[in-house]
Amino acid sequence: MMAVELYKLFSRPRTWISVLLICALPLLVAVFVAVTHIAPPPGQGSAFLSAVLTDGKLYPAAALALVLPVFLPVSVAVVAGDSIAGEAASGTLRYLLVRPVSRTRLLISKLAALTTFVLFAVVAVTVTSYLTGVFLLGPGAPAAVTQPGSTAPGGIITGGAPTAGVQPGSSITSLSGAPLTLLQVAERVGWAVGFITVSMLGVAAIALFLSTVADSALGAAIGALAALVASEVLVTLNSASVIQPYLPTRYWLAWIDFFRQPIFWRDIQRGFAIQAVYVAVFLAAAWANLATKDITA
Repeated sequence: MMAVELYKLFSRPRTWISVLLICALPLLVAVFVAVTHIAPPPGQGSAFLSAVLTDGKLYPAAALALVLPVFLPVSVAVVAGDSIAGEAASGTLRYLLVRPVSRTRLLISKLAALTTFVLFAVVAVTVTSYLTGVFLLGPGAPAAVTQPGSTAPGGIITGGAPTAGVQPGSSITSLSGAPLTLLQVAERVGWAVGFITVSMLGVAAIALFLSTVADSALGAAIGALAALVASEVLVTLNSASVIQPYLPTRYWLAWIDFFRQPIFWRDIQRGFAIQAVYVAVFLAAAWANLATKDITA
């Protein structure tokens, strides 16, 4: 059953178009940055985008920050919203369940396909943006930022603004100013991919539940996106500070803490925990609704 769902997912042009559009935005931004050599000042704009002019290997992190707020959740919501409602609208859901396939098995197969899609989309953005960054922006010099008052190579004490000091071997500067080896950066990009995948599974679970409730795939997708937009608004509202730690989008950008030295684990752990709760609650609701739903179409 899972193999069938995966085949259906990747045989649809919509799946490939969604992934191509997600990858196209970082490519477009990289072209503009490479041509103009203008990036946002540090602390402004997308995370890491201010650093990619000097090191294109950081562009995967910038690309993930670009697609996460809007493009990736929209794609996940559309695919997840179509999971059950799309089958019902096309008249195939009833025939699926006529065969010796339990509703629980069907739901698990849909979840497995959604997880594969999310992971595939995130990895596709990471790989294509790395190649784009290295090709258009350059691989960067083996340099690290030396903080004010620290000892630069050769024993020179620096002061004032941070200056670039060449470190032995290839390294990339973390958000904390300490150098990271290429292996450390690769590991942390992998952790970031995992964190973002789990975050998007929260979106998928909400859309999958609505897909068992709504008769329209578009309605399920719009409902999930409406919930995410409401969460984003409440995250920025000071008067809603009491519920902010429990909102699905509250810790979406916590993956940036993987690129600090040392890693700041507090928000990362909270992000994993809140997404696990959303996935468990909405999958249970989806199962309960699908298990008792009268399939007439």
